[in-house]
Amino acid sequence: MDLEMSAAPEGFVVVIGPDRIHFLDWGGPVAPGPGVPTEPPRRPGVLLVHGLAQTSWSWAPVARRLRRHAHVVAMDLRGHGLSDAPTEGYDPDTLADDVLAVAEGSGLLLPPDREGDPDVGPEGRPLVLAGHGFGACVAAWAAAMLGDRCAALVLVDGGWEDVASASGVEPAEFARSIEEPPEVLRSMAAFLADRAAFDPGTWDADQERAARSTVVEVPAGHVVPAVRPHALARSVEAMFGYRPAVVLPSVEAPIVALVAASADPAAHAGGLAEAQATLLLAGRPPMRVVDLSPAGHNLMRYRPDDVVATTLEAGGNGAPGSTMRS
Repeated sequence: MDLEMSAAPEGFVVVIGPDRIHFLDWGGPVAPGPGVPTEPPRRPGVLLVHGLAQTSWSWAPVARRLRRHAHVVAMDLRGHGLSDAPTEGYDPDTLADDVLAVAEGSGLLLPPDREGDPDVGPEGRPLVLAGHGFGACVAAWAAAMLGDRCAALVLVDGGWEDVASASGVEPAEFARSIEEPPEVLRSMAAFLADRAAFDPGTWDADQERAARSTVVEVPAGHVVPAVRPHALARSVEAMFGYRPAVVLPSVEAPIVALVAASADPAAHAGGLAEAQATLLLAGRPPMRVVDLSPAGHNLMRYRPDDVVATTLEAGGNGAPGSTMRS
């Protein structure tokens, strides 16, 4: 058995005021064996941010592969997973502060007062932020706040598009559009079968755990979404308030966008083109775009090797033998 691929993460929380934010620490490269230097390469760690109504477990296929090359942490956004679900704190600054607290609490990033410490090893160096969907918006807000403490920003099928303009609907209507039909929620078995049917070839124990983490089985036998209604509503409002034309030019780090298939390819392409034009007008380098269509939105499940290769290359950690398609 591949010990790297069978590894399990440790769970931790950081406390920010009254709120607790949970994260999974997947660790990093292990010592190769007797007689081989154990000093790991000095490369930035990676912090992974999940999408709307998902949890840190959605990143498991990517985290298992990434930990061979760098220290990897995946967080639960507030209102999601095992993090607290306060009624407030879903604004860009607070969500970005949550990311920074996890980065520092996990050791991926040094607190500002310890930067330049000559005794610091590979931990605490500028980190790579990768976010999926709504998590890409949160990662971009955090990257802008971090400045040169961010080595790269990886946008996984999100974060370059103005969702409010692209969707043409109000936040409440969008939230209703992603509700699960009753037949899917009638039992845990029905829910898992629905998730497996998205792509049976990629359904495994990690996908089942990721799916289970998004719902709660009630005594009556059916399941309900684990994310609280108020947390989902506030998160959708935050996502609708995200303006890539404002946020992306303020990110100092290189930006890479991974693009999945879209029901509206023309609108998708238009959003990317607008983001690129905004960066150029601001005198910033354009995003590197990696087209992974026809794979679906959950690129961590469908194309984990490509997500890993892109993330490593973005942070200057190109993995030997990795293949990139742009």
